[in-house]
Amino acid sequence: MYSHDVLVLGAGLAGMRAALEAARSGANVAMLSKVYPVRSHSNAAQGGINAALTDRGDDWHEHAYDTVKGSDFLGDQDAIEVMCREAGQELINLEHMGVIFNRDDEGRLGTRAFGGQRRARTFFVADITGQAILHVMYEQILKYNVRVYDEWYATTLITDHGRCGGVVAMEMRTGEVHAIRAKATILATGGLGRVFEPSTNALICTGDGMALAYRAGAPLMDMEMVQYHPTTLKGSGVLLSEGARGEGAYLINSRGERFMERYAPNMMELASRDVVSRAEITEINEGNDIDGCVLLDCRHLGRAKIMERLMYIHEVAMDLVGVDITKDPVPIRPGVHYQMGGIKTDVDGRCWDPAGNWKGVEGLFAAGETACVSVHGGNRLGANSLLDTVIFGRRSAEAAMDFAGANGHLEFSEDTWVGGEKASMQALLDNNGGGDLVAKLRLDMATAMDEGLGVYRTEEGMQQALNAVRGMKGRFKDVIVQDKGKAFNTNLIFALELGCMLDCAEAIAVGGIERKESRGAHSRLDYAARDDENWLKHILLYQGPGDQITKEYVPIVITQWQPEERKY
Repeated sequence: MYSHDVLVLGAGLAGMRAALEAARSGANVAMLSKVYPVRSHSNAAQGGINAALTDRGDDWHEHAYDTVKGSDFLGDQDAIEVMCREAGQELINLEHMGVIFNRDDEGRLGTRAFGGQRRARTFFVADITGQAILHVMYEQILKYNVRVYDEWYATTLITDHGRCGGVVAMEMRTGEVHAIRAKATILATGGLGRVFEPSTNALICTGDGMALAYRAGAPLMDMEMVQYHPTTLKGSGVLLSEGARGEGAYLINSRGERFMERYAPNMMELASRDVVSRAEITEINEGNDIDGCVLLDCRHLGRAKIMERLMYIHEVAMDLVGVDITKDPVPIRPGVHYQMGGIKTDVDGRCWDPAGNWKGVEGLFAAGETACVSVHGGNRLGANSLLDTVIFGRRSAEAAMDFAGANGHLEFSEDTWVGGEKASMQALLDNNGGGDLVAKLRLDMATAMDEGLGVYRTEEGMQQALNAVRGMKGRFKDVIVQDKGKAFNTNLIFALELGCMLDCAEAIAVGGIERKESRGAHSRLDYAARDDENWLKHILLYQGPGDQITKEYVPIVITQWQPEERKY
């Protein structure tokens, strides 16, 4: 049996930062990823990473307030304070590791403006910031000789009496199933964007970690808060960075109007993402669209600036829709981008509460998009996602090492756990007729979710989506896995991912129906107002026997900033 002090699931920035911190401290740490590490979805983060540096006249309190306001006052302010206070040092740490951030004319680290923030505090590498940081971080992983289970897929958490003792995982190359023992396990498996279509997310973003924790007894929190990004490319949903608007790009409708002046006269295109997405959908619904889209106009920025700072989205627009953004505006519309909710954790990544205010799984930690600390609340500010990964990736590793130092390995029967997972997989492989193909069921789910839980929501629409997803969970039992082989059976992996997505989709719909107000990304036509009196709280969902869902509530943590009307 494989055995480690700390096991990290996921090799994006949260996972790498956690593994690196544990390795630097001398722990026996390993990292498991279903893709080669530098193919992780952190690659897709384009615009930058936020930090308030005091030598720029900025202050972390201002960053924290902008984040609290951006969250529509659903974010926990103690967690937001931790993230914003530690941001500056973590940014410098990344620069010292070798991340080549853009610099200004004086040779200092350069910044660009980003949505929902009153200062330009977003540090960037052109429009490939996530990729640049990810590759540098992987160099550090190699430097410290971290064990990487490369192209392994985790199928279940090993638990006993509310404690996690590792995972069961399949090595894709051979199809063999193994138990990996760990004193502490960190989930850093990213988001669930492919529960919806279209989505800016890679095909690998299937909510695996959220589903694993949920099935093991950890709560999912604020799952209804799904962010639609305002600028995704027509047709494919590929992301066009907020960095474009940060550099000064306009949003225009079919009349050539900069319509954001009607919705956010002060911040215009740099209002928060939920505000801009709703404005775009309103323009589209009122007939001010071009084939279901509005336009992102970069022409006035000039070719030199575009090719220096927005080269990637220039390439994408040319390749996918044949538009040269130096000469013509490009068609865009909102698309699913980020999950603000996730596995409930504290500020140290614990998926259980030592004080006993909420239940969870001891020995399990989470960081990054799969976790809900909650620093994003109802709406994440652009460029806070990369910050979230490195801050809470590091903090979860510190707490996990403390736990591993104080606790031995959980005792369990490897044969029992491995045998159970093999039997579950074989049941899927044995389905030979009468069921859906994975792709068919996955598309039905994603379409139902987009229709029922889109930018604007109603009770009826969400209930229809929930009913559809629950029907699909029944259909999933008969899903057809055409490939019966063992080596690199991606068809089987896709089926296992679909099971995770269906669990996540159900949780999103249940949370959406439960929250009877509009807040952040959760915008209901039947409850149009924010209701602080009744809904200034988080919704926790637990999966019980027979997939029964139990709902609980915990209050939002307020430290410095009382809720106020949110205007941009």
